[in-house]
Parts: sequence; structure tokens; C-alpha cells
Amino acid sequence: MVTSVALHIGSIVVRVENLERQAAFWEAALGYTRRPEPDDTSQMLVPPDGNGPNLNLDVRPAAAQVPPRIHLDLYAEDQAAEVERLVALGASRVDWNAPADADFVVLADPEGNRFCVIDKGA
Repeated sequence: MVTSVALHIGSIVVRVENLERQAAFWEAALGYTRRPEPDDTSQMLVPPDGNGPNLNLDVRPAAAQVPPRIHLDLYAEDQAAEVERLVALGASRVDWNAPADADFVVLADPEGNRFCVIDKGA
């Protein structure tokens, strides 16, 4: 039985140490824009067209967990080009014993938060 749910993902929160560096990376990576904030403890990035979840960068102490319990999957029509673009912005490749036919590449943002670039062009 399917029931009606009145919820959706509004924001994804990522703990960061250097708010400006991380905001610049994710703003460029996703093409999101910064929402004005009242203080320097967080930065909300929003999709320019309003469609999709926000990304809230939050300056709070948090120990990194490897492998992470949760991560972002970013879909790309041209995976190779997007991976290279993200690396040029400051991401790094993560060696992750993935199968040879995997449709994803694991990267880390400048502070080591892992995310995947999924090949949706295939």
C-alpha cells in the first residue's frame, strides 16, 4: 500500500572546517549560489532554479569516518569531463576498490568529504 508523504529532502548538511574554501568549491562544483547568512557558522548553497535540495555547509567539529556512512552521488552525462573539472577545482581522487565496470568515480572535496560522480551518459 502506498501512502502519501508530505516530506522531501530540503537540505543536505556537510560538516566543514574552512567555510569559505568549501563554499567556493561546492558553489563552483554544483553551480549553486550562496544564500546570505546571518553569521559565519554556516553557508547555505541553493540551486539557482530552486529545483533540488540545498547544500548547507556547517562549521561544527565532526570526526571523519572512513568509509563514510553517507555521501553524495552526483550524476553526470560526461563523467570523465566532470571528474577532471572537479579535480581542477580542488577535489582529489580516492582509491576505492571498485569493480572494473563500476559506473562511479569516488572523489573527495578539499577537506576529504567523499562523493561519487555517477556516469549517467552510458
